Amino acid sequence: MELAVANDSNGVTVADTLLGAEFNATLVHQVVTAYMAGGRAGTKAQKSRADVRGGGKKPWRQKGTGRARAGTIRSPIWSGGGVTFAARPRDFSQKVNRKMYRGAMRAIFSELNRQERLLVVSELALEERKTRGLLDKLGSVGAGSRGLIIVKEVDDKLAYSANNLPGLVVSDVSGLDPVALVGAEQVVVTVDALKQIEEWLA
Repeated sequence: MELAVANDSNGVTVADTLLGAEFNATLVHQVVTAYMAGGRAGTKAQKSRADVRGGGKKPWRQKGTGRARAGTIRSPIWSGGGVTFAARPRDFSQKVNRKMYRGAMRAIFSELNRQERLLVVSELALEERKTRGLLDKLGSVGAGSRGLIIVKEVDDKLAYSANNLPGLVVSDVSGLDPVALVGAEQVVVTVDALKQIEEWLA
């Protein structure tokens, strides 16, 4: 498949398997959900009656006091007692095998290309760490200040220049994730990064 390069008269050829895959909504949803679930901390915890300190002695005898029977002062219905259904630390991660993950990423890239949200550029080298310089560079290739920039290697100038643009994310190929791709208004990728992605998802 031949793709146009925004700031170069020569195009770039990529495999049809990368940008010609059908969009599998079920697979993409599963992979995106699994990725977001893996980011959950799952560290919420509460103390049950077994975890609360004290309560080892029966507060009063079983019969003859006129009060309701009680076995511990750490019962959930007592002030200072444990929680009835206490929360425990959980692992929310879901298993997604490599074939499914790569298939979902190919489907996402193919859909981005079909929706004309994928813009290929020859390079995005900046002379200095200036946000204005990055904006001018993006404007010259027809890109806006919101979206995702994918480069082969994120350098210091590009990273710092994008810091003041809250709607812009810069990533290298190894740091790509399906959530960032799906949520990006526009994806700007360099030729070198696209070739690396093609090798990764081949």
